[in-house]
Amino acid sequence: MSRKVDLVRDWLERTGLPGVVLTTSGGVAWLSGGTTNPIERGSRESPLWLVVTPKSLGAITTAVEFPRLRAEARLDSIGFPLVDTPWFDADSFPRSAEGIAGRPRSDLAADGHPAFAVDASDDLVALRLTLSPAERERLAKLGVLVADALEQALRRWQPGEDDLDVQGRIAETLERAGAGAPVLFVGGDDRVERFRHPLAAGVPVRRIAMAVAVGERTGLHVAATRFACAGALAPSFRRTYDAALRVEDAVLASCRPGKTYGDAITAVGNAYAAEGQPDAWREHYQGGPIGYWQREFEIAPIDRSSRWYGHPFETGQAVAWNPSFAGGGKVEDTFLLDPDGLVCLTDTGSWPTVPADGRSRAGILDIATGDGAPIERKHRF
Repeated sequence: MSRKVDLVRDWLERTGLPGVVLTTSGGVAWLSGGTTNPIERGSRESPLWLVVTPKSLGAITTAVEFPRLRAEARLDSIGFPLVDTPWFDADSFPRSAEGIAGRPRSDLAADGHPAFAVDASDDLVALRLTLSPAERERLAKLGVLVADALEQALRRWQPGEDDLDVQGRIAETLERAGAGAPVLFVGGDDRVERFRHPLAAGVPVRRIAMAVAVGERTGLHVAATRFACAGALAPSFRRTYDAALRVEDAVLASCRPGKTYGDAITAVGNAYAAEGQPDAWREHYQGGPIGYWQREFEIAPIDRSSRWYGHPFETGQAVAWNPSFAGGGKVEDTFLLDPDGLVCLTDTGSWPTVPADGRSRAGILDIATGDGAPIERKHRF
């Protein structure tokens, strides 16, 4: 973790700040090398905080979590001595941070916590966007796990089965591999065609099933979407799916060193316009960088004043774009910017594919014809 501590200390030196407190689950997982503490799943605030100053390091948790983290998190071994605070004293965490830093909270930065004077959230996201080789390896394993969970659940789908049953299979696969799903939903039929987020509602799925997941493990996230159908797809749905693939092609072509996130989101807007729907991007989140949060930041074609508009792509960054159209068409996978180009981390090698601008992309499994039948699984999660 010395490289990451050095990154933070270099940033402190550039900004002239005396210290920073990481309080969110993503920031803590990043700086600690994967330590997560999800007692309350879905909460951005972590029950473990990390403090960095030019000369000192420290970690803070409640007396409830202290014994487990002291025994299992190995924080001392990476230079973060752990202290405990009363769970019933809301101000005990900021006070402990002041004690470790030797400065009042009015001088300290944090990743968005209101107790501290400086909100350094965006700067800290920028520091963690480019993943280390070890992080890339963990992300790749998670990518195959998430895609496999979606695909295996859809292969077992029988027309008329409830959406909740399909969703349950995905959750079980992820949980058995030590992963969670901050986003997970399955929808079908007309609900897919009507809604961007057809959350499972305990209703039968007969014609078409969509499964969407953002999986998380050791703080890292990957996103993927898969479709299966029972028999021929309606031409209207096929048109929207193919259009979403073309939009994704356009944005992926912009994801390379030398380009910026502004270039990529401009490509998104232009691609929707080329499909004859220039405002369709306004109807759904378009995705973007992924890593220690499911969207490290959001950006839209009109956000030219955003700091992220000019932020460059670098090797080691991960993206998950999410173009969609009214009528059901939607695509999403997680890619890593590798020295040799984009690598799809959510490609299991056992799902039907379609050609798209020189690369193979996830197609739609037809369970009626057996297209995309299972092959021998060789994945290691």
